Amino acid sequence: MNILIIEDEAKTARELKNMIQRLDDRLVVSAIIPSVKAAVDWFKNNPSPQLILSDIQLADGLSFEIFRSVNITCPVIFCTAFDTYAIEAFGTYGIDYLLKPIDENKLAASLRKYEQMKQWMTPKNNMDYTQLEAVLAKLQPAYKSGILVFSNEKIIPVKTADIAFIHSVGGVVKVCTKNKQFYLINEVLDDLEPQLDPARFFRANRQYLVNRDVVMMAEYFFNRRLILKLNIETPEPVIISKMKAPELMAWMQR
Repeated sequence: MNILIIEDEAKTARELKNMIQRLDDRLVVSAIIPSVKAAVDWFKNNPSPQLILSDIQLADGLSFEIFRSVNITCPVIFCTAFDTYAIEAFGTYGIDYLLKPIDENKLAASLRKYEQMKQWMTPKNNMDYTQLEAVLAKLQPAYKSGILVFSNEKIIPVKTADIAFIHSVGGVVKVCTKNKQFYLINEVLDDLEPQLDPARFFRANRQYLVNRDVVMMAEYFFNRRLILKLNIETPEPVIISKMKAPELMAWMQR
């Protein structure tokens, strides 16, 4: 059986492939695809696999964008970091799901389920990906698209996409926009962090939330720390602790 893995986390993809090969040496992983765009290109130039194991949230979008772009007739087992209670709301639309971190026994059970269901799987019995996407959209956290800032007794809405970084020092929190304008805000970083899309914003330390759009590079600093270089000047260096450095590296390559 040919299996396609769609997963943007290289370590997770490798572990998944290794699990598949340990479970049954007759199973062949045709390819590992890291993004929506790469998957669309792959399907346009390759025959369909018999089964897809796909993450839901990829670096460049949701995997459902793949299903809208190309005609996929094989079943999909979704891999996701969503809590189990949320998965139950839309699990009936796919043949199964694997909750990250992926457990080998659960993967084996999913593959057995696929074998049991193969007899009625035809193009006419495809999952309804449109319905699945609609349910997922309701379950996903609604990140802020804008923040209210203050300047000269004025309250101004600023789009999060226009923010370069948010800086906190001495209890004063300021937003710096990409056009180098500073504004006061009435929120603290601990409250703001979960409200901002983690794919866009990274909590560098206690003082900074930074937008990936302005990140140029990271350089090695003292005691295995890193210093983050932005394309805009910051009030003080953006230092990444040695414990947080791996998280930064993973975020930068997504």
